[in-house]
Amino acid sequence: MKKRIVSALMTLALTSTMMLTNLGITASAAVDTNNDDWLHCVGDKIYDMNGREVWLTGANWFGFNCSENVFHGAWYDVKNILTSVADRGIGFLRVPISTELLYSWMIGKPNKVSSVTASNNPPYTVVNPDFYDPETDGPKNSMEIFDIIMGYCKELGIKVMIDVHSPDANNSGHMYPLWYGLETTTAGMITTEKWIDTLVWLADKYKNDDTILAIDLKNEPHGKRGYTAETPTDMAKWDNSTDENNWKYAAERCSKAILAVNPKLLIMIEGIEQYPKTEKGYTFDTPDVWGATGEAAPWHGGWWGGNLRGVKDYPIDLGPLNSQIVYSPHDYGPSVYNQTWFDKDFTTQTLLDDYWYDTWAFIDDQKIAPLLIGEWGGFMDGGKNQKWMTLLRDYMIKNRINHTFWCLNPNSGDTGGLIGNDWATWDEEKYGLLKPALWQANGKFIGLDHQIPLGKNGISLGEYYGDGPIIVDPEPILGDVNDDENVDALDLAIMKQYILGANPIINLKNSDMNSDGDINALDFALLKAKVLGK
Repeated sequence: MKKRIVSALMTLALTSTMMLTNLGITASAAVDTNNDDWLHCVGDKIYDMNGREVWLTGANWFGFNCSENVFHGAWYDVKNILTSVADRGIGFLRVPISTELLYSWMIGKPNKVSSVTASNNPPYTVVNPDFYDPETDGPKNSMEIFDIIMGYCKELGIKVMIDVHSPDANNSGHMYPLWYGLETTTAGMITTEKWIDTLVWLADKYKNDDTILAIDLKNEPHGKRGYTAETPTDMAKWDNSTDENNWKYAAERCSKAILAVNPKLLIMIEGIEQYPKTEKGYTFDTPDVWGATGEAAPWHGGWWGGNLRGVKDYPIDLGPLNSQIVYSPHDYGPSVYNQTWFDKDFTTQTLLDDYWYDTWAFIDDQKIAPLLIGEWGGFMDGGKNQKWMTLLRDYMIKNRINHTFWCLNPNSGDTGGLIGNDWATWDEEKYGLLKPALWQANGKFIGLDHQIPLGKNGISLGEYYGDGPIIVDPEPILGDVNDDENVDALDLAIMKQYILGANPIINLKNSDMNSDGDINALDFALLKAKVLGK
């Protein structure tokens, strides 16, 4: 396929930046103002501004979602920890946070931090000196510290995804199933509107700084169907209603509001927990059957935030900004909970057949949108859990599925962490399992910043793609169903097969003749008219 070459001036500018970097000169001012690392999606892949594919691989570091309002481990040197994270090739950091904390920032009264060491008292104690406030002889506030950490990430070539982990600042806040309806200490009642407003404020605050590339709207919406005839309102559902607990509707509202202030952000949308067996006539209004399991159960179960079956029936629709949608399921092994699909001598194929494919993998396979497994990980038990981690890792590598490992923190009770309790010693066995799934080439980790290399063992995106002309994703050729740069009778035949369910490989963007997000008989009629010259 022909590609459009960017002007020689852009290539020269990129080459000049790379030469400066190789000479040890960091053009930090240029990096701060370039604002050129934003991403978008085509099919099941994510691309940079020049239409070059990227792979988002990284890990989670929690704490800003908790009562401490700061990274756990901030009682040690945060910049040193982040430096080791970058040096080990973790280039995409998922940062959980609470709506309560974001609200305090939005109204200009940032909540205080606790369990953080901020000192500038040489030669005795110098830990996180940038966090130190001489006026109070203590740590700066939570927003100031967060901004400083984002600056560290920029220096190190790390990009960030913000994850709204819970409504309130709570170490167990992920247990709450919804994005609204919880009374908090400092922000009052968290409503859907307050949740949206805080994320819009954050997107606007960072719209000219491409350190934060993505927002995960809500961690693990969940809830199980009750056993009564009443419609449940305390669980997340996914349907075509405008009910407040309809996660699909809420995610669309929130996404559109965020993208109105920064249309370049990636929007991560998780699944729910249970989805009704709609092919059997069940809906979210259907009461459960006590004790029903297997085929008799009216629900398809899943991990919290992991069940994206609703995308088949009711995909997220952001109109022209569908290019910013990434679906983000969570997936865990038997050490977190022994799901039924682990009861056998499971393989990649049995996991696909029993759970993965119909729950989330179909989204990638059918090129509906990219996937990012927002949480996966667990203990190295030498048994079933480690086997599951290896199988999922290899599946993600094979299919270039984006992911963030759970987690860096050693204090995650049901998974453990990549770093030990001293926040310096790495679990080399666990890191060894993760390392092959980090984006790398020729012994170098690849970052997502066009100028700044990822740590001391990495390269920048510009360096990775810098040995040839920069290319831009071409404009779609409307009607070129088979992507051969012609619009003819063969395209008609292939589209007909696709509409009839034969599922040939097609270019979905070229095939959507009326740009309504669906390929159907109307598109076929429009294509036929074009082929016939009408």
